Amino acid sequence: MAKLTKSQLLVVLAEKSGLAKKDVKNFLDVLTELAYKEVKKSGEFVLPGFGKMVKAKRKARAGINPATGAKIQIPAKTVVKFRLAKAAKDAVL
Repeated sequence: MAKLTKSQLLVVLAEKSGLAKKDVKNFLDVLTELAYKEVKKSGEFVLPGFGKMVKAKRKARAGINPATGAKIQIPAKTVVKFRLAKAAKDAVL
């Protein structure tokens, strides 16, 4: 099964919503920009029924370089995670 590309997604959303493809593209761009700003500012962005993006801190840890087998120290860093909503899990699974 092939993945849905961005242009295919725009076509499907435009057909289902009755909006122009240009309007759907603009809406998705605004939603994406809003999500990034909210995660950066407050640490999370919730899309009801779908899930939420959250900013999380990872602790420093020891690791192994797979190429050489040498032990290395991996520094602490901040990452973005996506937590799927229960409603989305129930609908898919």
